[in-house]
Amino acid sequence: MMIYNALLVASLNMSGCSRTVLVSEASPIRVGPNCETQVYTLQDGEWRLSDNKVQIKEGWYCVPPSYVAKEK
Repeated sequence: MMIYNALLVASLNMSGCSRTVLVSEASPIRVGPNCETQVYTLQDGEWRLSDNKVQIKEGWYCVPPSYVAKEK
């Protein structure tokens, strides 16, 4: 859930956006140009927010948690 939230925040921070529409669980989104935000990374089995902002490449997909395989 946290990674989805981080990626959603990334999509909200894209420059030039005047309106944002949240999509359903079944609809991934793609990152637009010039997206820079903090992200969550999995460290020792726990999702942690990065201290620094990172550039997310245009065209990368942001998917809901159901698209990600659960760890065993």
